[in-house]
Amino acid sequence: MSEVSLTWNQTVKGITEFIEVAIHTILYVRQIYPADLFVRRKKYDTPVFQSRHPALNEYISGTVKAVADELVLGNVDKVVVVIKDNNQVALERFIFSIQNMIEVESYNKDTSVQDAMSSAKLGQYFRSFLIKLNMIESQLGLLELPSGDEASFAVVLELKDNTAPSASKDKDPPPWVPADLQHTTSGASKEAQLHLLRAVDTGIINISLAVQESEEKLQLGKASDDSANDIKGKGKDKTE
Repeated sequence: MSEVSLTWNQTVKGITEFIEVAIHTILYVRQIYPADLFVRRKKYDTPVFQSRHPALNEYISGTVKAVADELVLGNVDKVVVVIKDNNQVALERFIFSIQNMIEVESYNKDTSVQDAMSSAKLGQYFRSFLIKLNMIESQLGLLELPSGDEASFAVVLELKDNTAPSASKDKDPPPWVPADLQHTTSGASKEAQLHLLRAVDTGIINISLAVQESEEKLQLGKASDDSANDIKGKGKDKTE
């Protein structure tokens, strides 16, 4: 028996659910909050960690719901989870890039799309995304900040053609406020390094995930390495 192809609405729902799980995972693996703030769950047949802090969960779910509102309209270009320092300087950007492959009329959005993948297959892809995220420390290293500094995060929505969030016009307060330019992908310097983690072509909406290390973060890492080398050098001098 062949598997049923995804509909437009199922694809939107699947992508937004995945982004929500991924945000929790990013906050856990990059140690933005203490590990004991998270509880182990299972999603897409793989272990995941979910925040158990009500206010944080409410913020994340509200943000993802606002993303879904724009995704349904076909407006989303990128969703960016920005990891930043005390001075609001972007250190890492986890970039979910969205590409609409087809246009579907509103009355057809619950109809299966020919040649699109199945819901089960999409879940398998999301599992591989999360496995990559869970191993990200081996690629990026620990997020090291100066003593006394703490990392925080923000979610940035980048729309196609620089349009304003249309789904939020009548909401008070609006779910989105103008982003700091340096938190966006266009605000990244040429020295930033981009690593593609995973991509999937659903046949309806394609999604890829990449992580970008900012120039400021790379400089922090270099300064830390130089300092460690200086300490090693001094220790060697003392023993001679």
